[in-house]
Amino acid sequence: MAGHSKWANIQHRKGRQDAKRGQIFTRLIKEITVAAKNGGGDPGMNPRLRLAIDKAKAESMPKDNIENAIKRGTGQLEGVDYIETRYEGYGIAGAAIMVDCLTDNRTRTVADVRHAFSKYGGNMGSDGCVSFQFKHCGYLIFAPGTNEDALMDAALEAGADDVVTNDDGSIEVITPPYEFVNIKEALEAAGFRAEMGEVTMKAQAETEITGDDVAKMQKLLDALESLDDVQEVYTTAVMDEE
Repeated sequence: MAGHSKWANIQHRKGRQDAKRGQIFTRLIKEITVAAKNGGGDPGMNPRLRLAIDKAKAESMPKDNIENAIKRGTGQLEGVDYIETRYEGYGIAGAAIMVDCLTDNRTRTVADVRHAFSKYGGNMGSDGCVSFQFKHCGYLIFAPGTNEDALMDAALEAGADDVVTNDDGSIEVITPPYEFVNIKEALEAAGFRAEMGEVTMKAQAETEITGDDVAKMQKLLDALESLDDVQEVYTTAVMDEE
């Protein structure tokens, strides 16, 4: 069951993210630049920029890198003009996949994404074919054994949208996307530190992947995530690795 493997999936994904830290600075700099370009260079007035800066600080990005990325976004420094684009499709066992990109060459990017889908058993679809299966939200997950009642009270008091307890005892707190940082800080002040947290496109329903399909799906996701223009890859897939 998807709920049974939730915690294992989160830990597995966290480990994979840690292993790919070399790509993180590049992607964060792109996100800061685009956020500043679209909403201005003041994080107090630009929630997307504030979130990007907080993520950069969490990854120990130097202050100069952050400031220069903002300046490129606001036009104070020369820089690449990135275009935001999203591609959608299907992976192994029909699992939905959504790929968010920042690119200076849309033709190159769509060719790379289509090639990754086709090479590893997926199928790139049309705009909107799977996006309805995801919700833009903040997402925090707490380890099994966390005091459910106390966490729920603190989360709802802080403005969370929902608190969900999984079959394995892990607890998810769902937040409005641009209230994520405030709610995370409020929960930490109340003594609750999440094992993992992010603003994401969260699957509304999950597609369990089992057996040999696990490795096939992981190869497809890895191929997409390794592309230079790709910022984030979202999927409804839940890997059963037991």
